[in-house]
Amino acid sequence: MTAEWRGTVVVTGTDTGVGKTVVTAAVAAAAGAAGLRVAVVKPAEAGTADGVPGDAETVARLAAPATVRTLASYPDPLAPLAAAKVADLPPLELYAAVDALRDIAAAHDLTLVEGAGGLLVPMGLRPSGQTWTLADLAVTLDARAVVVARAGLGTLNHTALTREALDRRGVTAGVVVGSWPGAPELVHWTNLSELIPQNLVGVLPEGAGAIDPGVFARSAPAWLTPALYGTLDDWRAWAQDGA
Repeated sequence: MTAEWRGTVVVTGTDTGVGKTVVTAAVAAAAGAAGLRVAVVKPAEAGTADGVPGDAETVARLAAPATVRTLASYPDPLAPLAAAKVADLPPLELYAAVDALRDIAAAHDLTLVEGAGGLLVPMGLRPSGQTWTLADLAVTLDARAVVVARAGLGTLNHTALTREALDRRGVTAGVVVGSWPGAPELVHWTNLSELIPQNLVGVLPEGAGAIDPGVFARSAPAWLTPALYGTLDDWRAWAQDGA
């Protein structure tokens, strides 16, 4: 799949801590460098009470997209719906999020929607009182999905499960390895070869989020395939060069 992705793209992960925010920033930087007007939206962010910069702040620092927005914030580092309940705050309502995202997407070429944790983490409530997930949001918005995965042991099963959940919902998806080690071992290379047929659309180097923002923005296209506005189009050459 080489056609550039436009419209709304959700960014999810096989788990928490796999590099979703830095991957989101890399795609935003590459698309911005290609001349697109980019928005990055975090529907719900939890764990804001510790004073650590939030995901939206990290994306703004690394990629400086045209628009960065968080729809709902909760102090405790929990799944968004649980965090809302613990803090006695209103949970994010699905169609409020949908309306906000459609309004934002109408003014941008590419809107990246970063989830929390994995694909099926409870994000908020529907008007009926039922929970909704990032998968539900992707279906409602007719969005594509970027699945951020680990490089090491366990990633093949976790990635396959996430891809299967998206495939069953008719959501087109690509995979990005969120943190490729500086000294890859056999397991990393064998995992990479298995992920390529799953529409691998990027590999970010370990520690990318700590790079100077200017260097990050200039480097991002080399980590992504043309589908995500990058220049990485030959996995065999990339592997032979040792990444």
